[in-house]
Amino acid sequence: MATLNSQVKVKICGMTQLKDAVLAVEQGADAVGFIFYKKSPRSVNMKEVREIISKLPPFVDTVGVFVNESADQVNKVAEYCGLDLVQLHGEESPSYCRKIQRRVIKAFRVKDLQSIKQLEKYSVSGFLLDTFTENLHGGTGKVFDWNLVHPAKKVGPVILAGGLTPRNIRQAISQARPYGVDVCSGVEKSPGIKDPEKVRAFLNNIKSGSKS
Repeated sequence: MATLNSQVKVKICGMTQLKDAVLAVEQGADAVGFIFYKKSPRSVNMKEVREIISKLPPFVDTVGVFVNESADQVNKVAEYCGLDLVQLHGEESPSYCRKIQRRVIKAFRVKDLQSIKQLEKYSVSGFLLDTFTENLHGGTGKVFDWNLVHPAKKVGPVILAGGLTPRNIRQAISQARPYGVDVCSGVEKSPGIKDPEKVRAFLNNIKSGSKS
């Protein structure tokens, strides 16, 4: 097996409780994500997130996920909670992204090579590539063609998302060689509640894959 990039960054998203965030960090996650989108089953409020973030150790990135929210509201939430980055999952424009007072990860739902062309218009810290499904803004549990990550990497750092699980993560990294990976439903017992065994297996498979 080809050696994997041991430096791949890992974000575990859809956190709703402190113990899940702490477990993820203890197992080696680089970032934890919180979803501020009311239609998501993993939706959280500002007070909950501020409380969780205040109890996390240093050197862990905290990411707020937003969908078509006003820029003012995103900045307000980021400031109140102490978020490090903002991840935008809606139809936010390049000019909208420039109004955000945090580093921005712009998410794109990938259908084909045409989907990747849009990235060039954006000047952001990184791009999250998720699986395209009509009417759903991520969290689909389905994978897309990982080979499409390669042209995207020419534009900026790429975070691979969509249908990642402990079982397919080594293959995903080996094939796509992304800057980072983002998992949500693939390590859950139920929406917003993480499964400790799956979280451990996901991170261990990345670590063990990097040595093989």
